[in-house]
Amino acid sequence: MKILKKRKIKYAAIFFVCWFALLVILVDGVLKFQTLVDYFGSYAVVEIGLLLLVIIPTVAVYVLTKE
Repeated sequence: MKILKKRKIKYAAIFFVCWFALLVILVDGVLKFQTLVDYFGSYAVVEIGLLLLVIIPTVAVYVLTKE
């Protein structure tokens, strides 16, 4: 099992917070959440899509950060 490195976790956490804040501002302020739900037709699809837009880049930052 790999040992989690503090530096990698720190960079991934900083990225997560910034990216999450940007998506919240974008979705709640600019695009309006209900508009996205109306466009895609499902609340669950929008929620899963937004979660993946946060989780996948965060994991990528963790994996690609060098020690």
